[in-house]
Amino acid sequence: MSIAEDEENSALGTAIPEKSTKRDTLGTVCFYHHIAMMAYILSGWGAPWKPALIFYLVFVPSVIAQWRLNRNTCVLNNIEALLRTGKWRNPRNREEGAWLHTLITESTGIPITKFQLDVIMYSVMAALWSLGLSHLQGWLFWS
Repeated sequence: MSIAEDEENSALGTAIPEKSTKRDTLGTVCFYHHIAMMAYILSGWGAPWKPALIFYLVFVPSVIAQWRLNRNTCVLNNIEALLRTGKWRNPRNREEGAWLHTLITESTGIPITKFQLDVIMYSVMAALWSLGLSHLQGWLFWS
């Protein structure tokens, strides 16, 4: 195990309290924006228009790139932190860098590691992106 993995695990562990708290208006708006983006990532590959498929094929890698370049944190979480604290990062925000992890563990009760989540998330996103490319190229039988 590397030092970076230790730091990520401890940061993730301290970022997620045992009990969830009720969301305020800003938190609710950000949560549903995340849900909308996730829904688009899951379904955008099926768009019937070529420009929409091209946008999707750029959007999905862009989401991954911004997340990886931003130290595994979504820009939306950073904007929420900036509005709340005046700073780009808020270590007290349990979802910063762990939004999907929090959603999965709270909704299913299944404990999942950061590594497991990364494998699942990147595999699903690669498969969905491939479906979008296949749809754009007309390789799918229903296209």
